[in-house]
Amino acid sequence: MKCLIIDVVSPAIAEELGKYMEVDTKLLPTQEELASMIGDYEVLIMRVDPAINKTILDAAKKLKVIGVCSVGLNHIDMDTAKANGIQVFNAPGLNGNAVAELTISKMLELARHTVPACNDVKMYKHWDKYKFMGQELRGKTLGVLGFGRIGQRVGELARAFKMEVVAYDPYLPAEVFEQHAKSMTIDEVLKVSDFVTIHMPLNDETRHLFNAHSISEMKTGAVVLNMARGGIVNEQDMCDALKSGKIGGYASDVMEKELADGGLTEGAGFDSPLFECDNFIVSPHLGAQTIDAARDIGAHIIDKVKEALDL
Repeated sequence: MKCLIIDVVSPAIAEELGKYMEVDTKLLPTQEELASMIGDYEVLIMRVDPAINKTILDAAKKLKVIGVCSVGLNHIDMDTAKANGIQVFNAPGLNGNAVAELTISKMLELARHTVPACNDVKMYKHWDKYKFMGQELRGKTLGVLGFGRIGQRVGELARAFKMEVVAYDPYLPAEVFEQHAKSMTIDEVLKVSDFVTIHMPLNDETRHLFNAHSISEMKTGAVVLNMARGGIVNEQDMCDALKSGKIGGYASDVMEKELADGGLTEGAGFDSPLFECDNFIVSPHLGAQTIDAARDIGAHIIDKVKEALDL
């Protein structure tokens, strides 16, 4: 039996599964490379790159299990996986605190202009505090779109800053909101919030949810944060809103084309109009990149793979 690991994950996964099977590592192969090699493996361990399409799954003649060391599964053709008898396991909730803390971090960075201030000192040798008048989170309204484990943890942290929390999530019972936030529609959240943070999956309903029209309904100067999926925000429309001052800042851990050219592998590239905007800050999808989250996710995936294969 053989296992292929194609992303940087907890070393405990290779160590433990190596007791039962041969473990190989090929970091971030292209879709074509993965399709050419996957036929030899019963287990695939990955995160979000590359997208697992029908071509790869049909080439995976021996594959029994895909262990996804992240939350979302929109990068996997789940219908084909099911049809081919391949079990797919993810790790919902185990990176929740890591993503929530990153969200608060970026909220504070935008509120206090710490990134441009740092650059001003280090790059230009300026020492001018008067250029960077910020705002406090205290007393502001935070709108949370998607109020699952991550969204609820963000709300909990925000309340420690004395923020008012409102949220939208059509899949949660009313008692969850009674404990943690005021329930609203998406339109209501956008209209009342000083900060809006996105924690929703990318699907046909949420793709380009933030566009010229929905942004126009928001408070002037509102701040948007996206720790979910890049395609939820129309990047050209967000760029226009940032340049006009309609939106006061946009912080993202994801980009619409971050899987450009089949994956962030050698030779792949991506661009965005947002890169022209001073009040845009971004990180390379590192929401779950903590030692703590990797440890917890690794242990979960190990258990699920061993259970599926009866090891």
